Amino acid sequence: MNGGGNLLSNHKLQATLAEIKEIARIDLALYNDKGKAVVSTYDVEQDLSSVIVQFAQSMAESQTINHFHFFKIMVDDQLEYILLAKIMGEEAYVIGKLAVCQIRNLIAAYREQFDRNNFMQNVLLGNMLVVDMYNKAKRLHIEQAQRVVFVIDVEGKKDGSVMETIKSLFAMKGRDFITEVEENCIILVKDVRDMPAEEDLDTLASMLVANLHVEAMVPARVGYGNRVELLQDISRSYQEAKMALEVGRIFYAQKEVLSYSLLGIGRLIYQLPVSLCEMFLKEVFGNEIPDIFDEETTITIQKFFENNLNISETARQLYVHRNTLVYRLERIEKAIGLDIRAFEDAMLFKIAMMVMSHMNYQKNVVNGPENEVK
Repeated sequence: MNGGGNLLSNHKLQATLAEIKEIARIDLALYNDKGKAVVSTYDVEQDLSSVIVQFAQSMAESQTINHFHFFKIMVDDQLEYILLAKIMGEEAYVIGKLAVCQIRNLIAAYREQFDRNNFMQNVLLGNMLVVDMYNKAKRLHIEQAQRVVFVIDVEGKKDGSVMETIKSLFAMKGRDFITEVEENCIILVKDVRDMPAEEDLDTLASMLVANLHVEAMVPARVGYGNRVELLQDISRSYQEAKMALEVGRIFYAQKEVLSYSLLGIGRLIYQLPVSLCEMFLKEVFGNEIPDIFDEETTITIQKFFENNLNISETARQLYVHRNTLVYRLERIEKAIGLDIRAFEDAMLFKIAMMVMSHMNYQKNVVNGPENEVK
């Protein structure tokens, strides 16, 4: 037996037999070629294993044995199942052949879906030669299209409800692919020919996050890459989506949706080696990074930058007098040697803080939190 039929769950096969029985009013059972019952619409009591094995090994396509009509279900010249129809007479053959046709088509459809999914996984991972990729795509009826890869990162344990929630959103989209190649991540390869604006991609990513919150009750973040036209470039969009999530963890932790094209300077800093980061911080702060980052100072700097270095608006949002804020900023200038009220110093300080975040993240990944840059 080829095993392609195993792509179909027994639940789906049982439902199919039950539906056929409801229409044809006959009992049916499926066996494997070893004579073991797989699913049935009746209680299997009689041991037919030896008879089924003999039939499986014979040249016959159908046969009447022990008040049952036996049929072979073949897909691509491979035996998948033995179908037993619990009925005699001329109508048994017709009904049995119709049931065989239904199940065979179901197996073939599931196998093609499996092949398409397996194909896309290999494309994402860059495991195929370009010529093989296009030959296989032609056989699987996968056309050329503009696509974007979305990587959905699920916090905590990922269960079946997460995948089902995402699949339900694209149930009628035969041009899209939903698959997995890593733990805790689901990948959506989206045909975006009908989504010309960049805002459309952001809206789709936000919709995915919202639905996972509501339907599957799990927190999620979505990163997505750039648009690509060629099949061989899908792996690049996938790597971009993964980088968007990674850069987001370091610099934009509050964001649930991250676009590779909008990562800004964070994407540049992420690719710097630690040795270069250390050299940069030494140039900015000297041999020792000042230890001024208590909660009050951190909030003050954050609000000051959020308000584009506007002292009056920052003081209003912090509920402090303007002079109090000026005093805090002067104290920060004395500690770090940079006046963040001036644009150039503010930009240099902002970059230094992002570099420090990057270094801490890299050192935490390698050595654990005890090695954070202080």
